[in-house]
Amino acid sequence: MSTTSTSIFSRPANWIWALCGVLALTFPFYETDPAYQQIGVYTLIFVACATSWNMFSGYSGYVNLGAAVSYGTGAYTLSIIAVHTHPNNLPGSASEFWLIPLAGLAAMVVAVPIGLIALRVRRHTFVVITIAIFFTFQLIAINASFTGGTGGLSLPYIPWAASYFDVPFYYLALAMSIFAIILSALVRRSRFGLQLLAIRDDEDRAMGLGVEVGKVKLTGYVMSAFTIGMAGGLFALLQGQIYPQFVFDPLFDISIALMCFFGGFGTLVGPVLGAAVLESSQQYLTVQYSNGSLYLILFGGLFLFVILFMPQGIVVFIRQKAKQRSDQQIAAAAAAGSNA
Repeated sequence: MSTTSTSIFSRPANWIWALCGVLALTFPFYETDPAYQQIGVYTLIFVACATSWNMFSGYSGYVNLGAAVSYGTGAYTLSIIAVHTHPNNLPGSASEFWLIPLAGLAAMVVAVPIGLIALRVRRHTFVVITIAIFFTFQLIAINASFTGGTGGLSLPYIPWAASYFDVPFYYLALAMSIFAIILSALVRRSRFGLQLLAIRDDEDRAMGLGVEVGKVKLTGYVMSAFTIGMAGGLFALLQGQIYPQFVFDPLFDISIALMCFFGGFGTLVGPVLGAAVLESSQQYLTVQYSNGSLYLILFGGLFLFVILFMPQGIVVFIRQKAKQRSDQQIAAAAAAGSNA
């Protein structure tokens, strides 16, 4: 084994990633309850969305509270195509899964004009504009005929057994999450990612150093929309019926932002951790106690704790503690060596 590969596998973080990967891949085999399998699907959908959201907002510092536009666009794109390709209530099949990338592409297309408008301003104004654009799209979805209005759209039902129904959705959501994590890692380590981080640190200075700020921000914004749009399409297939108030939902924007801040805003691991903890907790409490609002108590307590003791997020807090411990060990070793 080469020195490089040895050093890679000697890092504890990589072993943790490997263990999480094994647990995620085998989850449907050791957890056969459909209710908990569905919790896994929803959790992975939010892992993909939070990671993709963080790839733009976390790296650039531009907090996007209109990401549900991409989510809803993807959901309705897939739903409209599926409904029109299955007339007379014909049953659906796994072939609808091929529409998921189209949902992501539609979200990217819609993100271009939105980005051209919203990204002309600086960060605080950008937040307000994204909220306004979100409510505009929500109103369009509620009143337009092609979306089904408040009655929503019913997708072709896929006639799979209840015990197996969630498994394909789980692995699709897992693949989507892995794609989002890899893409986010590649962006962060690329020249493009460094430009986004430079914009977050000091946009005027980045511009002075030759960064094409407008183009970089727009590219990051549109890239982020792709995975979120695909997640919306997968959610539509999983639900079998969508309504404007559920896919163009302001709580979606708040949730993924809070997941990223909880785990670690602007980090690679933070959104994954935040989504895994918060979404799975929310779904578990809903299943156990049949109360869709009970999770808010948990969220409130967790965020109060994080704000007071870990304001930069869990991942950054752990890194800082690990660095402090390492520095103390180095200092102790140096002191012992000098005394000897």
